[in-house]
Amino acid sequence: MDNQQQEIKIELTPEVAKGIYSNLAVITHGANEFFIDFITMAPNMLGAKVQSRIIMSPENAKNLLGALMENVKKYESTFGPILPKRPVNNGGNNGEIPNPFIMGGKA
Repeated sequence: MDNQQQEIKIELTPEVAKGIYSNLAVITHGANEFFIDFITMAPNMLGAKVQSRIIMSPENAKNLLGALMENVKKYESTFGPILPKRPVNNGGNNGEIPNPFIMGGKA
């Protein structure tokens, strides 16, 4: 049996390559899948549409978590720590702003 790793050819179309901006994600799960909805919110908008939904197995969701953690560490070792932004004038919220990726969470 050949243990050499096969190269996977990945195609990136121009439409996908331009990407979709997201500043909010809602993550839910069932017994067999994780659902990640990427949303773009803008000031003074009453609602927002899901821009993209990714569905993955629990194992792949955990692999994604590990890959994100590893890449954040690499980013911070190159560019410095990523710090939460705080309103300059305290923003009326004790200086805390909501974390858009954790429901009810703090940045």
